[in-house]
Amino acid sequence: MIDQESSVNLPLVHEGKVRNVYDLGQNYLIVASDRISAFDHVIPTLIPNKGKVLHKLSMFWFDFLQEIVPNHIITGDFDTFQPSLKRYEYLRDRSMIVKKADRVDIECIVRGYIAGSGWKEYQKSQTVCGIKLPAGLKESSKLPEPIFTPSSKEEGGKHDENISFEESVKKVGRETAESLSRISIKLYNKISEYSLSKSIILADTKLEFGFYDGQLILIDEIFTPDSSRFWEADEYKEGKPQDSLDKQYVRDYLESIKWDKSSPAPELPKDIVEKTVGKYISAYEQLTGRKF
Repeated sequence: MIDQESSVNLPLVHEGKVRNVYDLGQNYLIVASDRISAFDHVIPTLIPNKGKVLHKLSMFWFDFLQEIVPNHIITGDFDTFQPSLKRYEYLRDRSMIVKKADRVDIECIVRGYIAGSGWKEYQKSQTVCGIKLPAGLKESSKLPEPIFTPSSKEEGGKHDENISFEESVKKVGRETAESLSRISIKLYNKISEYSLSKSIILADTKLEFGFYDGQLILIDEIFTPDSSRFWEADEYKEGKPQDSLDKQYVRDYLESIKWDKSSPAPELPKDIVEKTVGKYISAYEQLTGRKF
């Protein structure tokens, strides 16, 4: 795996599974790589242009949602970057200069449909993250209303753990927890309604927030195929897994080859890479109406 990002000679603050954060003094530079992760492992195969899709789609949404909540963006336009950054052409269309916010250490997950780990829990206890749900739901059923199901933000490759709302209160305080829940659901509803107008169902999503000048702001990436479950509305059928416009395709492949999820992740075959690229680009073009 050759990641061109290794040539970027800047102080590295944080290396995530997909994004790297660099220190620019007053601000941060966040770079979306072409890495892909699944089951808390970084896959050794790069997905060409994936970072550009994540960046462009996030920039589209940050602009779309700025009236609901402020965000950390200063600029995502490479042509406006300072001269010292312009020697790294790799950064074009995959990086943003952002404010240095104090991250809230909770992942804000909103579910409008029941899928993935939520479906597994529901089958056992009729709950999702401890929230009691109506009887008779099927896999991929639409929930009566979206639910806020936070998770802990773990470092060092540890698996983020689902937590109850009351546990989130203990971590960040009641006022912040209630604000996170209210804003997250409002953002989900806005994007869910918009996406449906583009024939895409937003099943669930993960958001992150931070504090800047005492104000809660939206940070990281938002409503991308890495952080959200997107389904084709025309093909949606309750009672079964859906064909996703996201990295579920990679997860399904890894499940099909019976990878144990603990040994080093395997390389992806060429056809899986090509289909995954196609799904990411298709999601971008369908949602934004722009050609990639």
